[in-house]
Amino acid sequence: MTNLSSALLDPLLNRDPVGPRITYYDDATGERIELSTVTLLNWAAKTANLLRDELGAGPGSRIAVLLPAHWQTAAVLLGVWYIGAEVVLGPGEADVALCTADRLAEAEAAVGPGEIAVLSLDPFGKPVADLPVGITDYATSVRVHGDQVVPERQPGPALDGRSADELLAAAADSAAAQNLKADDRVLSTRRWDSADELTDNLLAIFTAGGSLVQVANPDPTQLDRRRQTEKTTRG
Repeated sequence: MTNLSSALLDPLLNRDPVGPRITYYDDATGERIELSTVTLLNWAAKTANLLRDELGAGPGSRIAVLLPAHWQTAAVLLGVWYIGAEVVLGPGEADVALCTADRLAEAEAAVGPGEIAVLSLDPFGKPVADLPVGITDYATSVRVHGDQVVPERQPGPALDGRSADELLAAAADSAAAQNLKADDRVLSTRRWDSADELTDNLLAIFTAGGSLVQVANPDPTQLDRRRQTEKTTRG
């Protein structure tokens, strides 16, 4: 059976392991973070090990991902798929949730007595202040886990009940419809809140072999500069 994260990242590792894979800007804070394929894989592996070893997740687990379009969200999604678990976007029952602090109530409603990890999304790994007892701080916990992972060989559904193969096919179709190529560098301000958005705005780019420049809180006056500085070809 296909492991989705391996299917997405292994071809990129073989072709361009150290080139930029995802570059993240937040125009509200001035933040810029760039991850190569190797670095993205390491973060995904650490997340996978956190989910397996600390939060008790595995193949067949449903993981609520209540996070914005962000480089850490990409690592979380790939970490979920490395362990063969299913990503749940939006409302729905789940076994584990990863969320921002402002969506903690939504996470609690999804998992009931299940495990929750909260992400600060701070570029320097600052923990979330004043978390309730029993809630895991992602930034504090993930750093102690290893950056190598054994991908699950018998994964369950990947997203919206679809298998990894079905999701890869949908991403490939989206990449073809968008005419994405392996040398494309895509500037995007789009969201990843639904299965279709995630497929079109992240997975299709990786499936095509491209790289992503994701801009949060975009300042329209800065977008042309971003295109020139990052040498984007699309968006």
